[in-house]
Amino acid sequence: MTCSTTPVLTDAMRLFIETMPKTELHLHIEGTLEPELLFALAQRNGVALPYASVEALRAAYAFDDLQSFLDLYYAGANVLRTEQDFYDMTAAYVARAQADNVRHAEIFFDPQTHTERGIDIAVVFSGIARALRTARLASGFSSSMIMSFLRHLSQADAAATLEAALPLRQQYADLWNGIGLDSAERGNPPEKFAQVFARCKELGFHLVAHAGEEGPPAYVSGALDVLKVARIDHGVRSEEDAALMARLARDKIPLTVCPLSNLKLRVVDDMAQHNLARLLRAGLVVTVNSDDPAYFGGYMNANYLAVATSLSLSRDEVLQLAHNGIAASFLNTDEKARLSSELNQFAASR
Repeated sequence: MTCSTTPVLTDAMRLFIETMPKTELHLHIEGTLEPELLFALAQRNGVALPYASVEALRAAYAFDDLQSFLDLYYAGANVLRTEQDFYDMTAAYVARAQADNVRHAEIFFDPQTHTERGIDIAVVFSGIARALRTARLASGFSSSMIMSFLRHLSQADAAATLEAALPLRQQYADLWNGIGLDSAERGNPPEKFAQVFARCKELGFHLVAHAGEEGPPAYVSGALDVLKVARIDHGVRSEEDAALMARLARDKIPLTVCPLSNLKLRVVDDMAQHNLARLLRAGLVVTVNSDDPAYFGGYMNANYLAVATSLSLSRDEVLQLAHNGIAASFLNTDEKARLSSELNQFAASR
């Protein structure tokens, strides 16, 4: 009779991961709304919640798939009403990210989630940006904002959102530099948003898109060929297409992988089955990120620890993931060099 054992990290490896400088490139700010803050904002704004307590809400965080998560995610976002609400949510994330030694974060936000509830788009921008600027001044925390379109809505709706946001571009030029595409993949291929992404490219934004999470590898190819994105958010199903895998490796197209999210949403049934290590060892520019950590049970350190443990990653592979995060970011050359130097000095001292 054989007994399976759960892999265990050494104390040295755990400490290495927890104290290592990091970037985060796939983080939905609305997905950082912890139940405690959600309840506090609901009380502040007089919003009734269908849950009696923080514990009851946490118990609801058992998802069958992406859509079951999104239903709860959009319901939770309903408590966000004022500029201060968006500030408080963002400030709470930054504090948590800094505790995990995140040096730079590129943050998704979904204006349509809020404007369709009657919240002015300027309120959304203002609250998030104020928190990020405050953190930059106080501690040097580096960040940028990626405005994402909801793919279950129409391209016309996305285009209207873009036009509503563009008058704010100069005001937030120090932060807002990207456009993304998120929400439910099924039945919403990248090609649906070809025209609005072409417009965003003309405007000089960095472009990214969720693809290959629940959607097929063809959605990854479509995001690259039609939307002209610079990196793919998730992309784990790319492994099903050998030609696509070769292309991703050859062209060094980054994948912003979110391990605990994939586990929670049942993209994989067990972390030991995750293909992150295979993708990395195949030469792809794989990065580790937390996606919607309040809902998926883990911020950056938890994601790194999960894959390092379950996939038996070496110290060099963990370090490569962190370097990939820097290389895949939209920081300028000097900023990347500074962060890379910090990471190399950290590794050399351990």
